[in-house]
Amino acid sequence: MGAGGQQTEMASCSGIYTWEEVQSHCRRNDMWLVIQRKVYNVTNWATKHPGGFRVIHHYAGEDATEAFTAFHPDKKFVHRFLKPLLIGKLAETEPNQDRQKNAAVSQDFKDLRARAVQQGLFRAHPLFFMAHLIHIVLLEVLAWLLVWFWGTNWISTIVCAVLMATAQIQAGWLQHDFGHLSVFKKSTWNHLAHKFLIGHLKGASANWWNHRHFQHHAKPNIFSKDPDVNMLRMFVIGSVQPVEYGTKKIKHMPYNHQHRYFFLVGPPLLIPVYFHLQIMRVMIVRRDWVDMAWALSYYLRYFSCYIQLYGLLGSFALIVFVRFLESHWFVWVTQMSHLPMDIDHEKHQDWLTMQLQATCNIEESPFNDWFSGHLNFQIEHHLFPTMPRHNYHRVAPLVRALCEKHNIAYQVKTLRKGLTDVIRSLKTSGNLWLDAYLHK
Repeated sequence: MGAGGQQTEMASCSGIYTWEEVQSHCRRNDMWLVIQRKVYNVTNWATKHPGGFRVIHHYAGEDATEAFTAFHPDKKFVHRFLKPLLIGKLAETEPNQDRQKNAAVSQDFKDLRARAVQQGLFRAHPLFFMAHLIHIVLLEVLAWLLVWFWGTNWISTIVCAVLMATAQIQAGWLQHDFGHLSVFKKSTWNHLAHKFLIGHLKGASANWWNHRHFQHHAKPNIFSKDPDVNMLRMFVIGSVQPVEYGTKKIKHMPYNHQHRYFFLVGPPLLIPVYFHLQIMRVMIVRRDWVDMAWALSYYLRYFSCYIQLYGLLGSFALIVFVRFLESHWFVWVTQMSHLPMDIDHEKHQDWLTMQLQATCNIEESPFNDWFSGHLNFQIEHHLFPTMPRHNYHRVAPLVRALCEKHNIAYQVKTLRKGLTDVIRSLKTSGNLWLDAYLHK
């Protein structure tokens, strides 16, 4: 062994590491990561991580400080789990940031976050969320009363379905809040509220949502890491994937027409077919019987209310139609802030740069705020996932100023442009694929 090898071995034994050493531990059965210059071996603990194994693996071999800060509001509680995993620290000669992460941007964003904490922007107002829950329940009750008193004619059925779909999507935005942040002072109550909202009000699984959605936030629009850009070979997206597919002569679908068949397989089928099959599979495979019970309680409540009005088959047809409407609403709102943005392989960027390249905002207005569950502030939500949505508009000017300082694009679109950009981006990507397929 040479002198350099001996020095490395001595450094490792003393718990002092270089970025190169940390980066070599990035496999599923060998995962290290860095948080605030401390090195942790999370290999054996990753499967116990409440946010899921994959979100830990996505940061294996790199600095996870900014992601750790973004996802964990109670640092003291989490450090109890980190302490046994600590194996050392970075050498003093090593920089704070690894790879392509900008140290100046990271420091300024850290200061901005501290300012937001000081201003109380991470404190949730329970009455805000209680008001939203009440309006969801009122929509559900109004839908049932409408059919009960007006009968099951096609007009009342359509209006009932629209009201139910509105309640479902608003319940989705509300469970999204509880999944990210602590509305109650005791996390146990917040956990139970999330189970109730996504399980009893929507018929879905809280654990499935956690494991999927936190990956999206940790590595947005990054292939193989963000499940939301896994298009099951139905679409090619961004500017990189279409060229890769075209060059390799991959043609699972006529991708140059994807902006047309998107209307047939995207919005109509995501929730009624793909999500429902995936949720059931995940709960069964993982034996998540608690989430299964919550989800079944939704369908028990639904059929007990509507089977007396529509019968079994009619009630089934009604819920399918409701899911169909809900799916359209959900797809357009979520995709207009992500699909037209940069979609690529891992670049190892700092938190601010990575999130701004993958997200954009839709103009603020009372309707846009309600329609999207305040996800029209997608930039602020991605930068501060544990910040309650009623404070996004307050932190937005600070974020915009920071982006201007570092020349990072901060995009704000009208609702109409956001929706049309979804189709425009699909068409552009399809044409890139066709050009590469025919000429490369």
